[in-house]
Amino acid sequence: MKRILLLTALSIAMPVFAAAPVAFTPADVKALVAPPAKGVRMVALWALDCAYCEENLSALATWQREHADVDLVFVATDSIGQRDALSARLKAAGLDGVPSRAYADATPDRINYLIDPQWGGETPRTLVIRADGTRKAFSGALSSERIASLVK
Repeated sequence: MKRILLLTALSIAMPVFAAAPVAFTPADVKALVAPPAKGVRMVALWALDCAYCEENLSALATWQREHADVDLVFVATDSIGQRDALSARLKAAGLDGVPSRAYADATPDRINYLIDPQWGGETPRTLVIRADGTRKAFSGALSSERIASLVK
């Protein structure tokens, strides 16, 4: 019962704290990379020390606003212990309305591998998962043309 009350309280508070990343563990990977029921899920992997990440997150958020069938999730490869810095960065960029997560595991390379075995950990990394189960991934700076090619 206490657990249900806690989850209810958190779900009510979540919209207020949308910029605060939620802990992301290896157990959470399966749900993140599962095909969405419809449309497309875009997973934007980023880091505080990444030069192009903020630009990519912004481009993806703009794309999502123009495409209702896109589910967008930001995943910071930084530790959840840096939650305040991650939240501040997203808020300063006006990106605090997108669901956000941050690594909460002592072995971040393990999470990287579980998300995408072909990924070497470089950021920014964008993973596109379609409802039919097909995927595309891209590392590097995104343009609207590149995003369109990933979503096709």
